[in-house]
Order: sequence, then structure tokens, then C-alpha cells
Amino acid sequence: MSALTCEPQEEERWGAFDGLPGDVMMWVLILSELVAFGLLLGAFVVARAVNPAVFADGQATLDGPLAALNTIVLVTSGWAAARAAAAARCASPRSARRWIALAMTLGVAFIAIKLTEYGHEIASGASLESSVFFTLYFLLTGFHLLHVALGIVILAVVGRSAAPHGVETGAAFWHMVDLVWIVMFPIVYLVG
Repeated sequence: MSALTCEPQEEERWGAFDGLPGDVMMWVLILSELVAFGLLLGAFVVARAVNPAVFADGQATLDGPLAALNTIVLVTSGWAAARAAAAARCASPRSARRWIALAMTLGVAFIAIKLTEYGHEIASGASLESSVFFTLYFLLTGFHLLHVALGIVILAVVGRSAAPHGVETGAAFWHMVDLVWIVMFPIVYLVG
């Protein structure tokens, strides 16, 4: 049977939240994190509107191709996490663990690429105090980087048993991390 045709196991009922994969408390966390990221991104957009020249200068120093590579890496890791959840639903813990390992490895690659990018920026003189652009850039991307690291830990924990409910819960968090980066990337790197 194909991993994509397996049905989710019967879980507890959540009322309006029926149909969401994983644990309801993870969804509470995800929603709260989306609000926090939304506020940070909103602050970034407002500050850019107030200081367009400062933001244009800061954005011009960023490594767009490296950030684009990181986007591909993180989206691919999200695909691997989705495959892990599908494998877990089909009672294939070994396959689920392999997909989780791939998602985690790509998460570590994301961190390494982002730290390389930070190294280039810091070497060129950028810091939290350089400008409002870099203050918000480092806070926003650093907060996201922290969530990538936390996501790797969550995937490692749920990968131990590779139980469907746990893997779906971990994958839901990982997809939130992907979604935030997909929204953040154009706002920080592309929109001028």
C-alpha cells in the first residue's frame, strides 16, 4: 500500500479542531508562534516604510543566493517531514525514521548555511547596533534559527518511537518553521 493512501488513525475529538494532525497543544504553540513571527515581520515592514534608504542599504549587503539555497533546503526538509508522517501512518516506523533523519539533516544544513551567512555579514561590519535594519534582521532571522534548532530536537524526540501521532505533531511544528521562512524570505531579502 502506498504511504500516501494510508488513513490517519482515529484520535480524540477536538471539536472545531477535528482533522488537524498531531496534538492540539502543539497547534496552540504553533498559533502563538505564528502571532509572534507576524508581529516581528510587521515591525520589520513598518520600520522599512519609515526608513526605506536604511533598509535598502542593509538589504543590498545580504547574500540573496545563499538565502535562496536555504529556502530550497528548508522546503525539502518539510517534504521529508511530510513523508515521515505518511510513513508513520502506514505503520512503517523504519521508513518514518529515515524520512525524519533526512528532515533533521536538512535542518542542520539550514543552520550551517545561515551561520555562514551571518559570518559574512558580521565580517563586513554588520551587527545588532549597525542600523534598525540589522537589529530587526538579526532578531527575526535569529528567532527563526532558534525555532529550526528546536524543530530538530522535536523531530529527534518523535523519531524515537515513530508513532503516527507523535510524528504528525513534530511534522506540524516543522511545517510552521517552513511556512515562517517562506513568508520571511521575500520580505527580508527580495521586497525593496
